[in-house]
Amino acid sequence: MKLVFPGGEHAQAELAEGATRIGSGADCEIVLSAPGVAAHHCEISLRDGVAIARPLDASVPTVLNGRQIDGAAEIHAGDLLLFGRVGCSVGTAERKAAPTPAAKAPPVEDGRTRVRATLPRFMLRGVSGTTFGKTFAVTDNAVIGRQPDCDIPVPAEEISRHHARLRVTPEGVHVEDMGSANGTFINDKRVQTGVLRPGEELRLDTVRFLLVTPGMDARAQSASARAEPDAPARRSAPLAWIAIAVVALAAIAFVLHNQGVF
Repeated sequence: MKLVFPGGEHAQAELAEGATRIGSGADCEIVLSAPGVAAHHCEISLRDGVAIARPLDASVPTVLNGRQIDGAAEIHAGDLLLFGRVGCSVGTAERKAAPTPAAKAPPVEDGRTRVRATLPRFMLRGVSGTTFGKTFAVTDNAVIGRQPDCDIPVPAEEISRHHARLRVTPEGVHVEDMGSANGTFINDKRVQTGVLRPGEELRLDTVRFLLVTPGMDARAQSASARAEPDAPARRSAPLAWIAIAVVALAAIAFVLHNQGVF
């Protein structure tokens, strides 16, 4: 298994059996000297072909396939990882090819136009509860709820198993309550269906999200979101820029993942 850094922040790195630390510290096996990367940012353990990623610093984001991870998460070839502002794809380790009588002919161009991957239009940034400081890309027809199989899983008891469905529209995100027990709210107004626009708040009982766009001004995001009541004031500023960085990085992640860079 290997890590490929398309941005050139590090040479392609093959993961050795055992633990590999990634960060800006000189004692890491993979050193990434880039803004947003902690001294000891993440560790990847490889055992018998199974790779597990574990964040080492909760103050900076580690994102797997567009979702921020807080604990151990298994990674596979084709996955995309983000360490702060540095992205990489996971690939299989190269193997030496066996001698062949003749080289294979290059693939024939079929003349079809390649469709360019596009950035996700909208992101949900958690501003309360278990999702505080996390960012989720909104895909069309995505379901948000308590069940792990949801497109946006929210591990909170007050959230229904399948709480609401999200559809991307030119104006914003169309929100449809899926018969939740505790309700779906847009800007504190309970709705069965409604359109959520950038800068507005989506609330599922007590869990709140802010809808943002990848290019949305950071000050507009901060002004629209209310600070988490239980979070100390001194944490507000760093968490704000971390969340904003995750918004932009998750957008880049989706493009790289869709282009198949690994």
